[in-house]
Amino acid sequence: MSAVYGLFPSPDAAQRAVNMLNAAGVTDDRITIVTGEPYEEHGFAHRDKATWMWYIAAAGGFAGLAFATWLTRMTELAWPLPTGNMPIVAWWPNLIIMFELTMLGAILATVIALLITAGIPGRGARIYDAEIAEGKILVGVENPPDGRLTVLERALRARGAAEVKTIA
Repeated sequence: MSAVYGLFPSPDAAQRAVNMLNAAGVTDDRITIVTGEPYEEHGFAHRDKATWMWYIAAAGGFAGLAFATWLTRMTELAWPLPTGNMPIVAWWPNLIIMFELTMLGAILATVIALLITAGIPGRGARIYDAEIAEGKILVGVENPPDGRLTVLERALRARGAAEVKTIA
């Protein structure tokens, strides 16, 4: 992996660098931004689109509910216990199992979706610098086109980068 990145002291400087990289022809999906804290009031924090996490969690919950309903009903019908004029399938006690499996399905679906969308495990090497923990903001481009490396370095330096580094 090769990369060029700059470390910026403030979110305003980082936003100017993102704008300059966009002006240099780099699309938002190619720009990597790493911060130690969220900066919701700046434009670079809103580059990523919304996920389908809510829909995935709801589908997992529905699958858990359907499985729990099937499990409790089929279990009671497979081994019927006659209790004198009462129904074989008792829904009120089954609600406990149905609730628990609904939550289990929603939680498992959410965790799996989170791991997939976050790229965990492994995504290969990523840009990182220890100065991010000290409050700096990293703005960079992974695998830049060969002829554009000096243009990208110039764009990052022009916008107030404390440092510009290149990974070969």
